[in-house]
Amino acid sequence: MNFNKKVWVTLVLLISLFVVVGCTNKEQTSDNSSGKINKEAYSEQQYLMGTYVRVQIYDDGKEAVLKKAFDRVKDLADIVTVNEPDAADSEVEEINRQAGIKPVKVREDVYNLIEKAYDYTEDSDGGFDFTIGPITNLWRIGFDDARKPSQTEIDEKLKLVDYHKVKLNKEEQTVYLEEKGMQLDLGAIAKGFIADEVVKVLKDNGVTTAIVDLGGNVYVLGKSPNKKDGEWTVGIQDPDKQRNQIVGSTTASNRSLVTSGIYERFLEVDGVKYHHLFNAKTGYPFDNEIAGVSIISDKSVDGDGLSTVVFSMGLEKGLDYVNGRDDIEAVFITKDHKVYISEGLKGNFNMNLDSGYELAN
Repeated sequence: MNFNKKVWVTLVLLISLFVVVGCTNKEQTSDNSSGKINKEAYSEQQYLMGTYVRVQIYDDGKEAVLKKAFDRVKDLADIVTVNEPDAADSEVEEINRQAGIKPVKVREDVYNLIEKAYDYTEDSDGGFDFTIGPITNLWRIGFDDARKPSQTEIDEKLKLVDYHKVKLNKEEQTVYLEEKGMQLDLGAIAKGFIADEVVKVLKDNGVTTAIVDLGGNVYVLGKSPNKKDGEWTVGIQDPDKQRNQIVGSTTASNRSLVTSGIYERFLEVDGVKYHHLFNAKTGYPFDNEIAGVSIISDKSVDGDGLSTVVFSMGLEKGLDYVNGRDDIEAVFITKDHKVYISEGLKGNFNMNLDSGYELAN
């Protein structure tokens, strides 16, 4: 599992979300029940899970909480990583190793993550499938040994993609893959889950105002100390340009923003680009008009899972799905440089008129 599945925040950062916090200085701007809120954040950035993780805390005197936040990221990353050299201690990797052999007892937080992934798989009609591991590990997109497999190889591995053969025992807290060769891949949901866990750490330690960014899985906590209305301004990255070139922006607070897109990681073979968002029914990447989709939600784990689900639906069905829910919003960017927004964002989305993109609805 490559954690930079959602947004690859490196020199080739493409489709992503960034938070504009405005000018900062050392002065303190406001009081609340937990103390003073600084205009300039305590900030730390580390390269983890194949991406840059950044946490910014604005509560005065809470700098020490940064270490607790990063400790939680490292703890969870170590036990859910698969298909990488540093996955020896991964409980999810152990589940895969014991496929067809025996159930594996896991920690409560890992069990909760897997249970969430099962629920999304069951509800998404194939748009999200956490048993896609045999396919993603076959293509290896995002790794140095990525290749396009033969149709025979794909057909063989597809036989192992079946979430019905994942047996969860909540009482015993075990996970069992019934067939040898099955593999869980939680890359489509793990970063969101970890982001939410970091937010919990912040709240448990009295932090009220912060930004958590796990390689593009962004959560804005509290109110911006640099905006009169308290809303954070969040920009949607232009997939064809360098970082901080946006197609538009929206405002949010106490919400998560997650993007999936075809430019994040891909393999090019004979002039054809194959991206990393796989269809569990065909063994190939989803093929539709979407270049990227950003989901705004209360929890990052939901934004993570739903960004893949909605991407798989295509533009029309994806928009209808989002508009049918009152707990999420979305921004779609299509391959022909058009931008579509969900109903709830109308009046809260500003196009960048110099971006070369057109707001289509």
